[in-house]
This record gives sequence, C-alpha cells and structure tokens, in this order.
Amino acid sequence: MKDKLQSIKEDALSQIKDAEMLDRLNEVRVSFLGKKGELTALLKSMKEVPPEERPAFGQLVNETRQQIETALDETKKKLEQTAMERRLAEEVIDVTLPAKRNHVGHRHPNTIAREEVERIFVGMGYEVVEGPEIEYDLYNFEKLNIPADHPAKDEQDTFYINKDIVLRTQTSPVQARVMEQGKLPIRMISPGRVFRSDEVDATHSPSFHQIEGLVVDKNITFADLKGTLADFAKELFGEETKTKFRPHHFPFTEPSAEMDVSCFKCGGKGCRFCKGSGWIEILGCGMVHPHVFEMCGIDPDVYTGFAFGVGLERIALLKYEIDDMRLLYENDVRFLKQF
Repeated sequence: MKDKLQSIKEDALSQIKDAEMLDRLNEVRVSFLGKKGELTALLKSMKEVPPEERPAFGQLVNETRQQIETALDETKKKLEQTAMERRLAEEVIDVTLPAKRNHVGHRHPNTIAREEVERIFVGMGYEVVEGPEIEYDLYNFEKLNIPADHPAKDEQDTFYINKDIVLRTQTSPVQARVMEQGKLPIRMISPGRVFRSDEVDATHSPSFHQIEGLVVDKNITFADLKGTLADFAKELFGEETKTKFRPHHFPFTEPSAEMDVSCFKCGGKGCRFCKGSGWIEILGCGMVHPHVFEMCGIDPDVYTGFAFGVGLERIALLKYEIDDMRLLYENDVRFLKQF
C-alpha cells in the first residue's frame, strides 16, 4: 500500500508539473482528489492495511494529499499569472468598460466539516464506509436492538416506503452491515444523509447528515471510548477543549452516555453561545450492546466495542457560529460566500 501511495504521489506531481492549461490542471485534481480519484479510492481500501499500521498509513495519506493540494495551488497561480501576461500582451483593454467579476464556487460548510472529521479519524487508523440511504427495517432497527414494539421506533418519526423498507433514520445500519461481514477488528466511521419526519425549523430538518463511528476488538473498554473522543474534540475545536460524559440511554449501547465539550467561545466560563453553562452537547456514545453483537454474528464474550454518533450539521453550526440550520440549505450566495 505504501508503494502504491508513493506511486500515486509521484504520478500526481508529475502530471501537475506537465500541466500547461488550467483545464488540464483541474482534470488532474479530479483524477487524484475527486470523489472517484485515485487517492480517495486508496482511502476506502484502508481495511486492507493491518490494524496496527493504519494510524501511520492514515497520516501518510493525509501528508500526500496536502503535498498534492499544495502543488496544485502553486501551479494554478503560475498558470493564471502566465495566462494574464499573455492576455495583456495580446489584447487591448478598454479601461473605461465596467469590470466583469467571475464568481467561483467552493465547498459547502457541511462538506468542509465532514472532510475535517474524516481527516481526524483517518489519521487515527479508521476507514470511511458508506451505505444505502434506502434501508431495510431489519438493519435500521432490529439489528440495533430496536424491535417492532420498542418505543424508540416511534420516537424517530420514520419515513416508511413499506413495512420492511425505510429511509434510514441514522447511519448505524452501515455498522451492522460491516459487523455481519465478520472481518475483525473494526475501526470505521460512516458519514451520510439520514431522514426523519421532522418539521423544518432553526434546529430540525427532514433530511440531515450524521457521522457515526464503531470500534470492535478484544479488550475494548469505556476508557478507550473516552480517550478517542477526547482527542477528536481537541483536534476539532482546539487543544484546550475539555470533555464531559453524562449517563444516557440508547437501545444499541450499554452503558450509554452523551458527551459535552467545554465552550470554545468562552473557554468554559459561560456565555450566550453555551447558554451560560460553559458546556455544549456534541454527541451520543456508548459500549456496543451484547445483543447487537449476537444479532450480527459476533461473540460478545470475546469481543467488545464502542460506538458514537454526531450530527454533521451540528458541528458546522457550532464551528462556524451559525444560529439557524436552514441557512445551510437555502443556497443564499450571500451566506455561502462567507466560507
């Protein structure tokens, strides 16, 4: 895998160096860093790397991406400068004409937040796994310890296609699908869009995004969960960030907790942003319920694990101090161009 990564880096830098036009440079960017690019495909094959080597390999992938992005940006500036000099030499400019402003798009705040979370966990040796948005009731509920008569099934306000198929209410079904494969140990995150029959307001939407994580191995404890999420919070919100765990209940984890982070706006002193408490609720987590392991074919007497889930929009709202979730979906250029 390291040889393949080195080959991708050398090939990308060579193509960037040879690019003579901005269009060609963009093609190189897409072919290596796009959704179906070579480096992205390599990230999705992290499961082939031995577990003990994944953190180091994830770090190498991040460094390679940064090197390629730096080379792309530098070459883009040179090509733009060259193109401008050529135009100035070839064209006669009427300085009395009004200027034409070119509006260039960029990444959505949700995309920025998702990529940052993925970068943090890939650096820890996790792999990114995606799953279907239209899901079986079996995976969305039953294999997560939520049978037909469980109250939590009513609380999630599900969109049903028929009695057996739903629009997924969480990305946890991806975890159940991975556990069923029996390839242990598991270290994964599953980002994606989910659906619930909620009224649209400042903090709710019928369609939103979650990122859920799962670790399954021998001798995994709640201490591993706390340490992992504490490091995640520091990477995301700053080194001074503290974490606090409060007991909670989720059907698929036992024990369960909600995690708060110290307010990164006031440093925990209390402000309008944290409603004077000094803490901000950020995610839910817990140790995987033994019954969930049993339904997915994993022996709970041999393996333990933890899971966590965080709303992607919540991260974006907190990180960029946005007070209305609807702004993320209204496509108002005046709002989006701030990022």
